Amino acid sequence: MTTTLRRHLALLVSAAGAMIVALDGTVLLVAQPSLQHDLGASVAQVQWTSTGYLLAVAALLVFAGRLGDRYGHKRLLSLGVLGFGAASAGIAVAPTVGWVIGLRAAQGVFGALLQPATLALLRLTYPPDRLGTPVAIRTSAIGVAAGAGPLLGGVLVEHLGWRAVFWVNVPAALAIAALTLAVPAPTPERTRSERLDLAGAALLASALAVLVHTLVGVPAHGWSGAPTLYGLAAAAGVVAVLVVQQRRTAHPIVPPAVARSVPVTASMAILLLTTGGLFGALFVTTFFLQNTLRLDPLATGLRVLPLTALMVLGAPLAGAALRRSGPRRTAVAGTVLVVLGIVGVSRLDAAGTWVSTGATFAVLGAGFATVMVTATGTVVGDAPPGYAGVVGGLKQTAMNVGPTFGIAVAAGMMLLEPPAAGPSAAGATTAMSNPAMGPTLLVLAAVSALALLPASLLPRGQ
Repeated sequence: MTTTLRRHLALLVSAAGAMIVALDGTVLLVAQPSLQHDLGASVAQVQWTSTGYLLAVAALLVFAGRLGDRYGHKRLLSLGVLGFGAASAGIAVAPTVGWVIGLRAAQGVFGALLQPATLALLRLTYPPDRLGTPVAIRTSAIGVAAGAGPLLGGVLVEHLGWRAVFWVNVPAALAIAALTLAVPAPTPERTRSERLDLAGAALLASALAVLVHTLVGVPAHGWSGAPTLYGLAAAAGVVAVLVVQQRRTAHPIVPPAVARSVPVTASMAILLLTTGGLFGALFVTTFFLQNTLRLDPLATGLRVLPLTALMVLGAPLAGAALRRSGPRRTAVAGTVLVVLGIVGVSRLDAAGTWVSTGATFAVLGAGFATVMVTATGTVVGDAPPGYAGVVGGLKQTAMNVGPTFGIAVAAGMMLLEPPAAGPSAAGATTAMSNPAMGPTLLVLAAVSALALLPASLLPRGQ
């Protein structure tokens, strides 16, 4: 097999693996109301169909990347995608919501196995100076899947029921597994084997699980609620123990070569902050469009469609800009566009036209595509030899924690806005219908603007 064909196959597998995860998340949102009615589930149980998955993914991504570095990313990708498909089939025939929650958590475990491997395959197949284009294509594929999810989910749920959104994962998973087998095993970057740091992995998974669970609960409890404060304190305590343990172990879960890499750590900080700002802004804007402007879900999706379109179309342009201008300038430019987009969204009102709304979301989508391509290309390209998997796991962790943090910031701010009655779910719902959401969005813009600091630490050139 020629080098070009091998690279194209690896890119196809990487993009398809990323798409199945992105599509699954957005399709489920449309299916949840029907699932709740069919299984007689409570709102809290329906929320756990998402929370359980998110906890499993966020907790295990780094460890999964480490496993790939040790045992082979092709093997982990095959196991992950087949397990993901099997869990999806189980959910499709689940008799109760308890089974759905448990199988969603299992699906999250397999999702954690496959996600770092999709990035590591690119790192092992393409030379570092040619990663911009495949990363841009992968980013566009994620944008297509995220944008198509609600539409596909709506069609499937309307005509076939909520179980169909999980059945659709099964043939997709089998096809990706077959393609993975066709990709020649990439040459490992090192042969020295390191013992797995199981204690560090358990501590890191615990810290991330506690943190994500706490952030997910902010809309119900507020930032000053006892569950939030205790959760943050517990996460900080586990992190402190992890730091001590990592300094004493010979083979830490996050290798020193990765922890000392300024481009890698800076890129992850950029992704954490910009995804937080973006998804927090989308959370706020969705409630504004539906509760204040009284738009239906389809009209809301159409208003936000330019964001997805510019993510898809802007990713290849961002890859070209990365090659021409280098990571630092490209990341700074993308971050500025994200900040300007969120500020623009904060100025929307009932008198806003389709053109002005679309232009605002277009700027936001173009900026986020630029940040995604730059940060992902830098993380993967600067991965120390032998650690492509753990670096990919850290990147995906930032992409999972960032949106959760942003939504928690948005919900916490909106609890403070009148006419909220206090830190309760009911108060949050009332506040979310308030059109005066400018301060919340400006805080989210400030969160994204913090990414300019790590962006300035990226290399000037490739």
